[in-house]
Amino acid sequence: MRVFETTLKAVRLPSPKGRPRTRPKYLAGDKAYSYRPVFADLRRRHIRPVIPPRTGGNMGKGCARAFDPDLYRRRNVIERCVGWLKGCRSIATRHEKLALNFATMVKLAFLRQYLRMLRPSDRS
Repeated sequence: MRVFETTLKAVRLPSPKGRPRTRPKYLAGDKAYSYRPVFADLRRRHIRPVIPPRTGGNMGKGCARAFDPDLYRRRNVIERCVGWLKGCRSIATRHEKLALNFATMVKLAFLRQYLRMLRPSDRS
């Protein structure tokens, strides 16, 4: 639960004007986050959970019974991005130990991927 709370505290969503938002409207997670303390924390923060119920249906009191499958499908973009980052060796093996250097390597990996997308295909 500590990692969950720490991650939510680190959220900074840019807004068109003013300070960045620190509270998302929705939180999508997999079945591993489908337990009471998570739902209670989200309810306290007024965040709508997009978490599928655990199999067996024994969710217990205080857990969301329904979720929006369309919003849940949008997690795919994040899952693919994380999977792609794991494929970058220097990031997956965490060669850079300092957080600043590690963040720089992540940015460089994204830049490299973006440039690959811009380059015309060599296959003819």
